[in-house]
Amino acid sequence: MHQLRALIFDMDGTLADTEEIHRLAFNAAFYDFGLEWEWTPELYEALLAISGGRERIAHYAVEQGLYHDRATLAEFASDVHRVKTGHYARMLIAGQIQLRVGVRRLLREAHAQKMRLAIATSSAYSNVKTLLDINLGSDWREMFEVVATCNIIEAKKPSPAVYNYVLQEMRLAPDQCIAFEDTENGLTAATAAGIKTVVTTHYFTRNHRFPGAALVVTHLGEPDHPFRRLAGVQPDVGYVTLGLLKEIIQSGSRSGRTTRFRSPCAASASAR
Repeated sequence: MHQLRALIFDMDGTLADTEEIHRLAFNAAFYDFGLEWEWTPELYEALLAISGGRERIAHYAVEQGLYHDRATLAEFASDVHRVKTGHYARMLIAGQIQLRVGVRRLLREAHAQKMRLAIATSSAYSNVKTLLDINLGSDWREMFEVVATCNIIEAKKPSPAVYNYVLQEMRLAPDQCIAFEDTENGLTAATAAGIKTVVTTHYFTRNHRFPGAALVVTHLGEPDHPFRRLAGVQPDVGYVTLGLLKEIIQSGSRSGRTTRFRSPCAASASAR
């Protein structure tokens, strides 16, 4: 029977609901460059199908008829993205963005039980550092064994490259891990690497479908703030625990089945 040994987290939209700040930061950068572009929430939701900020900018530039040769377009996108990253960091700090519901609890539970932790994101290391410095303190790096970002892995999700890198660095098999994602590209990347995935939706992905996810919920939940299950397994409690994740690993279940998991927490509550 497979044993859960590691949790691997995406960052944007998963650890924290940062996508709206990214959208605003993109628009601020466009203004700085004198571009009459505005990414509305509806447009940004569609653009999330493209992983990576530079890639989104380049794609949109071509769509808008801002033509360059390939080398010039890449430089333009990088310049705009660099300014956007500065806006994002300032907005993140000013707004004191919090971790999503249930994330801090699950991280603490995992750390207390010596579960190995990693981050696999298409975002930049500076973005990860800013967010986690605010929420977990400067020693957060000691909690995560591997932090894989676009600074290390250039191939963006839905490529499984970032997950394959994490597995290689941790010397673990895919069936010993659970991934946490929030987008279809992220889910595709994790499942292509053979990793069972829990998806937590948000405003920009609330209408998306996630075939192949082990569990799809609105957030990781708390005892007094339960998640809403959208697809996948059927837990008996409204928050994600290590016990539930271990059951997912051991069950071999896939999205679409209606396996009901009776968590240790639920069993203890009924005994009382």
